[in-house]
Amino acid sequence: MSLSTILTCLGIGIIAGVVAALCGVGGGVIMVPAFVFFLAMPQKMAVATSLAIIIPTALMATTQNARNDLVNWKVAAITAISASALAYFGANWLKSMSDATLTRIFGTVLIIFGLKMLLQGKA
Repeated sequence: MSLSTILTCLGIGIIAGVVAALCGVGGGVIMVPAFVFFLAMPQKMAVATSLAIIIPTALMATTQNARNDLVNWKVAAITAISASALAYFGANWLKSMSDATLTRIFGTVLIIFGLKMLLQGKA
């Protein structure tokens, strides 16, 4: 891996870590497009790589948020069960979809939720 690639990964990680900690998105909204645009990674690989990175990122942020008594553990547990079950099947759907379709889905989800948040002024 070249020095420029390592520096790019570090930069993506720094920005994604801050966004993950402040916005609760796991950094995927930063990492997936950054991997595609700056590292020329295929969409499927960008999604899968982002998911692998979310594990340590979420653990670090959750540790701090739990110390600050900000985690609703009942909601987290119930949501984690359903999200984990569907993520397992979603990972199989990922391999059957084209990169173009995945990019459209990702962009559409970001736009819909982003507009909703901007227009309502709340999360």
